[in-house]
Amino acid sequence: MTKKSGQNQGSVSLRKDGTVQAQITVAGKRISKYFKTKKEANAWRIETLNKIQNGMFYSGPQVLLSEYLAQWLIAKKDSLRPKTHIQYRQIVEHHINPLLGKIKLSDLRPEMIQAAYNKKTAAGTSARTVRLTHSVLRSALNQALRMDLIYRNPATIVYQPKLKETEMKVLDENQVRSFLIAAKGHRLEALFKLEVTSGLREGEILGLKWSDLDWENHQLKVQRQLQRVPGVGLVFSEPKSAAGRRMIMLGTETIALLKAHSSRQYAEREFAGDKWRENDLIFPSSVGTPLEPRNLLREFKDLLRKANLPDIRFHDLRHSFATLALSQGVSVKVVQEMLGHSDASMTLKVYSHTTPGMQKEAARKMDEITAIIEINDHSQRE
Repeated sequence: MTKKSGQNQGSVSLRKDGTVQAQITVAGKRISKYFKTKKEANAWRIETLNKIQNGMFYSGPQVLLSEYLAQWLIAKKDSLRPKTHIQYRQIVEHHINPLLGKIKLSDLRPEMIQAAYNKKTAAGTSARTVRLTHSVLRSALNQALRMDLIYRNPATIVYQPKLKETEMKVLDENQVRSFLIAAKGHRLEALFKLEVTSGLREGEILGLKWSDLDWENHQLKVQRQLQRVPGVGLVFSEPKSAAGRRMIMLGTETIALLKAHSSRQYAEREFAGDKWRENDLIFPSSVGTPLEPRNLLREFKDLLRKANLPDIRFHDLRHSFATLALSQGVSVKVVQEMLGHSDASMTLKVYSHTTPGMQKEAARKMDEITAIIEINDHSQRE
């Protein structure tokens, strides 16, 4: 039954599925929202009518999407890491505005967004970029919805191109040993050892400071990362997520290598003299400044060639750590925490290729535990 609240005052009605529908008409357009209770629906109706009366609701009709996105980016700046904010801005400027920017915010429809995605895909834009474009646009429109600038988010029902799974490249146990043998005596030997025993992200390992290391308890705090921000340079920023801020345990051998690395760094500091720039970094350049990721990559590739190993990314050392740890029976929860994943399901999804081997080992162990030991009756009588 529909309850009308007077001329141009909107209506509240109970639907067959048990939800409550509130409706108002603005500039000739009917707007509907759905609630669990009549009280919630009526509260929204009254609040919205007050906004209309004060000229605060649905200012969206005259606002272009590009104008709204520009203001949204300004509002989001403080809540995003610098590199992420720049990436969002580039997505808006290069992928959203050229196709959709001149459309009024209130006129944006799902079919328009779908056509834009299809056009990007046909032009050769990667599925990853289109999906990132969708993520940015959907987030921006969700905020417009919360601000009552639009009455629904048209991006929520649009199809995205499927992301192709890239084959993960990892080093096996013997290959990891070969790599570390090749790194023996290298200036960054301790870095590579730490990487294959902890699975830190590249930015995290380059952002480590000596003050993060608890020598006595073999503990290492991960609380920042080094990133290159276009137009700015190398900067330190917060970890990728809340789970990224974590404590990891180090083995005795890794600690010993870090101590040797500390002595080597002291010698470098003395040699550099006035050129040294103290940043307390564990793995700086030869003059104390943050280490350029591209220089690390060059050294890494040289060691791979020296060890006659496959050409992999530095990030694949992180994958190698996780795969080896899981295959050796380290619990998923521990690996998740060391990697800085938000939950164990993410770890299982990324490293599902290790599950069959883990199940096989679990089956073998359960067989051992539950095996019945046959006792010879003759031996019992004796």
